[in-house]
Amino acid sequence: MHHPPLAGGTAGPAALRPLLDVVLDALEQGAKTRGGPLPAGGPQTVTDRLHHATHPLLPAHGTGAEEALTTVVRALAEGTADPAEPLCAAHLHTPPLALAAAADLAASALNPSLDSWDQAPAASALEALLTRTIAQEIWPHGDALITTGGTESNQLALLLAREDHDHVHIVCGAHTHHSIQRAAWLLGLPRPIVVPAPTGTTDPAALDTALTTLDGTALVVATAGTTDTGAIDDLPAIAALCARHHARLHVDAAYGGPLLFSERHRPQLAGLHHADTVTLDLHKLGWQPVAAGLLAVADPTHLAPLAHTADYLNADDDTHHGLPDLLGRSLRTTRRPDALKIAVTLRALGRDGLAHLIDRVCAHATQLAQLITQQPELELYRAPTISTVLFRPRHAPDATVAHIRRTLLTHGTAVLGRAHAEGRLWLKATLLNPHLTHDDLTTLLTTTLEALEATSFEATAAAPIETTPTPPPTEGAPQ
Repeated sequence: MHHPPLAGGTAGPAALRPLLDVVLDALEQGAKTRGGPLPAGGPQTVTDRLHHATHPLLPAHGTGAEEALTTVVRALAEGTADPAEPLCAAHLHTPPLALAAAADLAASALNPSLDSWDQAPAASALEALLTRTIAQEIWPHGDALITTGGTESNQLALLLAREDHDHVHIVCGAHTHHSIQRAAWLLGLPRPIVVPAPTGTTDPAALDTALTTLDGTALVVATAGTTDTGAIDDLPAIAALCARHHARLHVDAAYGGPLLFSERHRPQLAGLHHADTVTLDLHKLGWQPVAAGLLAVADPTHLAPLAHTADYLNADDDTHHGLPDLLGRSLRTTRRPDALKIAVTLRALGRDGLAHLIDRVCAHATQLAQLITQQPELELYRAPTISTVLFRPRHAPDATVAHIRRTLLTHGTAVLGRAHAEGRLWLKATLLNPHLTHDDLTTLLTTTLEALEATSFEATAAAPIETTPTPPPTEGAPQ
C-alpha cells in the first residue's frame, strides 16, 4: 500500500508544495461560491450542505489527498464566516495576516511540542525570546507565558494569585469578561465580588468601598478593552486603589493590549505597568491565526507555582546538566509553537508596521461612528474607544434589533454582533480588517438599513387589518 508522504524532513517541502496549490485553489473556489461574508440559509442549510459535500467522511477506500483536500477545504471555505470579508464585523475574530498563516504552516510541518527541550530545541528558545520581548513592552524585566487565549490567561492569573496567597478575594467590574467568573469556579475560589460599571467601566468609588470591607488579600481584575464596547477602565485610578489596599492587580487586556505598539494609542493604556499580571491576545488586535494568547507577569518569579516534574520530560539530572525545563511554562503538556507566527509577524512588520494596522482599524471605527451620526434612522452608542462601534435603529424595540441581525445572518449579507448597554440592545461592529474602505463602511450601514426596512415591512404585513364592520342592508335596499 502507498505510504502518504510526511510534512517534515528534507522530503517534506516537496510533498507539501503541490498540496498547497490544491488547498489554495479550494479556498478560492469556496470563497467565490460563498460570495459574501458568510453562507446564506442559516444553520440547518449550512449543515446539510456540508454533510452532502463531505459524505462519506470515512469511506471504505480513501479518495486520495487531492480529492479530499479539494472537497473538504472547499466545503469549509464555502460555509465559513470569513473575517477578511468587509461586512464580517461581529466579533474579536480577526482576519489573519497571510505571513502569519504561512508561518503557522511551518509550525504544523515541523510539529515541535513544547513540553520538553528535546522535542523543541529552537522553538523553546524562540518562545522564551518572544515572551520576554512582549512582556518588556510593559515592564523592564517581565516575562510571559503562551496561552490559547484570554480565557486560559485569566485562569492562570487567578491561579497564580491563589497560590501566592492562602485566601484571595476576586473583585471585578460588572463588565468583566465571563471567563473570570468561570475561572473562580474552576479554581474553587469564592464567587467574585462584582462592583458596578454604570458607564461601561469599573466605578472606582464602588471599588474602593468593596476593598475597604474585605478581610484578606484581594485580586482586582480591570479591563482594557471590553468585548461589548471596547471600553478601557481607569487603570491609574484602579492601580492607586490597589496600592492603597495592598491588593494584587490583574488587567485583562486581551483586546486592548496591542495598543502598546502604537504611539498614538498607547497612552490609553497608561497605568498598565502597575499590574502584576496582564492578559494579551494577538489573535484579536494582532492579526494572528488562533491561537495567540499570552499571560504577561511583572515578576517572573511569580511563575514558580507552575513548576512540575515528569521524569520522562524534565528529569532533575537533565535539568541540572542544562536542558531547559518547559513544563512550568504552561498547564498544558503538548503545546504547538504558537510563538513562531507571532515572531515572524513582529520581525516582518516591526513596531511601525503594527502601529499602522492598529491606527487604521481605530480610524475606521471613528469613520463609521461619524457615518452613523449622519443617518437620522440610526443612533450611535458613543464614540469608539478602540475599534468597536455600537449602533441601533432609532426608536426600535430590542426585538427589532435582534431580528435585523438574524436577517443579515440568514441572508449571508453581513455579520454584526450584539451587545447590551444602558439597558438596550445594540448592533455591534468590531472593525479589525485594516483593508476596509469608506465604501465598505457605507455599504455596511446601507445593508443594515435595508434589513430594517424589510423588518418593518414584514411587521406591517403580519399585523391584523382592522376593518369597520359593514352594517346589514336596510330592508328593501338593493343587494
